[in-house]
Parts: sequence; structure tokens; C-alpha cells
Amino acid sequence: MERGSSGLQEAPAARGTVRQRLDRLAREVAKFGAVGGAGLLVNLLVFNLVRQVTDLPVVRASVIATVVAIIFNYIGFRYFTYRDRDKSRRTKEMTLFLLFSVAGLVIENGVLYTATYGFGWDSPLQSNIFKFLGIGIATLFRFWSYRTWVFRALPVQKDPVAGGEPRPESRSGSDETASRQHVS
Repeated sequence: MERGSSGLQEAPAARGTVRQRLDRLAREVAKFGAVGGAGLLVNLLVFNLVRQVTDLPVVRASVIATVVAIIFNYIGFRYFTYRDRDKSRRTKEMTLFLLFSVAGLVIENGVLYTATYGFGWDSPLQSNIFKFLGIGIATLFRFWSYRTWVFRALPVQKDPVAGGEPRPESRSGSDETASRQHVS
């Protein structure tokens, strides 16, 4: 089946590359989910605490909880999920993170607002259900926007020793430090 210089010999390498990209994406989704899951708990705990301790309306309590979760999530995303991403433009990164987080806040609390004031569903159980639903919808938007615009991947560098093949993703702190030094 080998035909010399045809594309058939490159198929295993191409499959390996696709598999590597899928593996990296799966790890990214798992890390995003871990931080997001912890952020979800922070969000719901603060939401219910504010509802119990204050007389604030449900959506205001939710906005406060969302802001606390946004701060928590930024720290988790920057230093865990996306720690290997470009760090050279931190001000731009934080600005974009806040912009997309506010958009997510509007999505998340828009769902709760509609349920509460549009349909009159304001019991604690209903509020938590629609808060959770809003978080889920906003999370899809946030995952896309954070990975696309906020925590941008560093350009793939070719490894001259491996014949120009892209270097595998770094896994240790020293590799991460070395990759940061290549960023201008």
C-alpha cells in the first residue's frame, strides 16, 4: 500500500496530530470543568448565603454571587487551566476576561431575571434551578470566549532536532518557564 511520496505515509502522523489536539482539548475541558465546578459551588454558596442573610432581591443577590465567582474563576483559569498560555499581555487579558465575564453575567442572570420577573418563579428551589441553568448556558459562552480571545495559545514552535515537527506540550514547570522565555 505504500506508494513512495504519496500522502499515505503521512496519514499516521496526521492522525497522531489530530489525536494530540483532541487529547489537549480533553485536558483543557477537564481543567476548565474543575475550575468551573469549584466556581459553580462558590457562586451557588454565595448566592444562597446572600439570600439568607440579606433582604436583597434575587437577581441582585445573584449578581453579587456571580462577581465573587468571576474573581475566583480568573485566579483558577490563569494559574491552573491556562497557566501555559501567553502571559505577555496581562492587562489586555484581564480586560477581555472582564468583558466576556460581564457578558456571561448578563446571560446567567438574564435567565434568572426572566424566570423570576417574567414568570413569577421565585421560590428558593426555583431560583436555584434557574440560577444553575443560567450558569450552564453562560459557561458554554465563557469556555468559547476565554479560550479563543482571553487565554490565547502560544504559537507552536518547531523543534529543529525532530525535523521541524512541533514540540509536544510542556508538562513540567521548567518547560513552562522555558516556553515563557521565548515570548517577547
